[in-house]
Amino acid sequence: MPKAYWCYAVNHVVHIINRLPTTVLSNVCPYQILYKRPPTYLNLKVFGTMCFASTLECNRAKLDPRARKCVFLGFKTGIKGYVLLDTLSREIFISRNVIFYENIFPYKAVNQHIQSTDSKDHDLNFLFDDIDNYPKDTRVDNQTLPRTDTADSETESIPDTTSDDSTSHYDINLPHNNDQEYENVVLRRSERQRKPPTYLKDYLHQVNNSMNPKHFIHNKFVHKANYPITSVLSYKSLSKEHLKYTLAITSTHEPHTYTEACQDVKWIDVIHKEIKALEDNKTWYFTDLPKGKKPIGCKWIFKIKYKSDGTIERHKARLVAKGYTQLEGIDYIDTFSPVAKLTIMRLLLAIAATKNWYLHQLDVDNAFLHGNLDEEVYMNPPPGLQVPKPRQVCRLTKSLYGLKQASCQWFARLSSFLISAGFSQSQSDHSLFTKVKSDTFTVLLVYVDDVILAGNSLNEIDKIKASLHEAFRIKDLGSLKYFLGFEVARSTKGIYLCQRKYALDILSETGMLDCKPCQTPLMNNTKDLFDKAADPINDPESYRRLIGKLLYLTNSRPDICYSVHLLSQFVQAPTIHHQQAAQHILRYLKTSPANGLFFAATNDMQIKAFSDSDWATCPDTRRSVTGYCVFLGNSLISWKSKKQSTVSRSSSEAEYRALATTTCEVQWLSYLLHDFHVQHTDQAVLYCDSQSARQIAHNPTFHERTKHIDLDCHVVREKLQKKLFHLLLIRFDDQLTDIFTKALHRTFFKTILPKLGLMDIHHPT
Repeated sequence: MPKAYWCYAVNHVVHIINRLPTTVLSNVCPYQILYKRPPTYLNLKVFGTMCFASTLECNRAKLDPRARKCVFLGFKTGIKGYVLLDTLSREIFISRNVIFYENIFPYKAVNQHIQSTDSKDHDLNFLFDDIDNYPKDTRVDNQTLPRTDTADSETESIPDTTSDDSTSHYDINLPHNNDQEYENVVLRRSERQRKPPTYLKDYLHQVNNSMNPKHFIHNKFVHKANYPITSVLSYKSLSKEHLKYTLAITSTHEPHTYTEACQDVKWIDVIHKEIKALEDNKTWYFTDLPKGKKPIGCKWIFKIKYKSDGTIERHKARLVAKGYTQLEGIDYIDTFSPVAKLTIMRLLLAIAATKNWYLHQLDVDNAFLHGNLDEEVYMNPPPGLQVPKPRQVCRLTKSLYGLKQASCQWFARLSSFLISAGFSQSQSDHSLFTKVKSDTFTVLLVYVDDVILAGNSLNEIDKIKASLHEAFRIKDLGSLKYFLGFEVARSTKGIYLCQRKYALDILSETGMLDCKPCQTPLMNNTKDLFDKAADPINDPESYRRLIGKLLYLTNSRPDICYSVHLLSQFVQAPTIHHQQAAQHILRYLKTSPANGLFFAATNDMQIKAFSDSDWATCPDTRRSVTGYCVFLGNSLISWKSKKQSTVSRSSSEAEYRALATTTCEVQWLSYLLHDFHVQHTDQAVLYCDSQSARQIAHNPTFHERTKHIDLDCHVVREKLQKKLFHLLLIRFDDQLTDIFTKALHRTFFKTILPKLGLMDIHHPT
């Protein structure tokens, strides 16, 4: 260091000496004699090393640097922080949010050239990359939490060492060089996932390489993450078969664009096969675009289908039309097509676990190509298709994925075939088909072109597969393992359902894979979410995409249902408070990304429902929130958190409206159990913690508190009189649906969570 900083060097030496044992004091350090406690050595750093300090968010503009290049000068007594020298401005300041590189000494290579610190001619900028040359998305705040993990990268991710109350971190990557070659230090944000998932790499990396937190391997700097994904994710408890399948669906990569797919011969082959299948099916013919007509676009979607043993069944390329550009009455007329509700899937798994049914999965090859088009639809030629003449378009003669009317025509043909094969279509949900034959019972659940086949006879299931294959080209994927992003694991104890890969993909894409976990999905203070004067975020599209993904994740994670429901109300104009709350949910997901539902094999068939509401919880509309959850025995199969459509004048009215919503759900599930031929002798039970709402349900008279309530709400009283369920009172501290109506303290939140039947078979503990 230059001589002007010799006083800081002396102070640092004294700081270390005071913390070293000495024989003069009987091998006790002076610090312990003075303060009556041993010192801590965790924050000791090498004097004169390079470091990066976070800049304050309030003092920087959008394009200002997020970090300052500094040199470590030591500590200041009585202050929790590091004394730093800014190499650009020569300012000496104190900061807590610092990342150190204790192998790099900025003044080491130039100390002989610096004669006096009073001279302004010597600057250290040539030792570093200029901060303005860093990628524009680099952040050191809690708005963007990047990560640099790619399969081809020669660098390792270096996490933040900020204070405990900060969620931000940034990654600095060092090249393959010696200590003097530090000119290429890069501070950058992780790109979107384009290689095998980072969380699998992190897991295998930690297993195969037992590394110290900091050391060199072949002159390469490695820093262990403070909160690695391996601390919350483990595969040790899985069977060999399920482990193989889990790693298979995690490690493979699916291209996102046609250009990316063309870089792999496998995907080029499946594209050509798909185009040939479309042409053989006479899906289109080439023609000039008539005047007044507008063609719709199209794109390729690439998926990998797996067998039940984890091996790849096939690479699938699907041409999808951009049906959102179609005009009603011109390009399409009918659009309705029933799709299986995910509640039915959970109900089917709960029943299959109890009755020990077989569960198989089918995939219909080119399902949407089996329907004819009655409308005049034109489409731009897809990438990879040779056009006979320039500017010609494809006139579609048969339905295609993505068209408004495609699913309607495909489902009409499939349902007609199943009914002719002896299946009965459920009136409670038209995507559910059942077949009873002597002592065999078979269930078929349709979700577009994915099919779940369940039943008590394997021979009957094989016959149905054969008949379906004759009518439609289907792919038998074996036992149910991976369906619509849901992972299914089965043992003699029951069935486990989760969205582990989907949750990890969200964390990876948002750069939150190494974030610090938190204990609850929502911050305690939710008033800031309704602050209309808050600054809007720069990229609202990313917030909307994140909320959309989290909404789908709630299908197996009821613990984040209320939080996502609340944030989904602000997708039109999200602010920084909404973005921070969304990141808080991601931090909670990091705690247990593989958390999911468990359907026990030993279970009764009684419906148990819990209903609750939070009165006038919305400060803008003063509407209440309805929350309910429904169990089949001890298996959670249905839940909801939703704002009521009207304002309730009292908490009793809000509770009564919530009861009406829950009653409708119980009635629908009762119909479905009848379709599944499940005999439940015990009457359903509905729990409510409002004595007044319970009295309204039992009391047939109208008075001041009830005469203004909508008539449809009195379905509670009607179904109660028909003995659909028992309406029982429950203590407010035993009410499970509080988790769906309000932000709970972590103590109460952790009390309710185990009662929902959630489980994590991937957790290290």
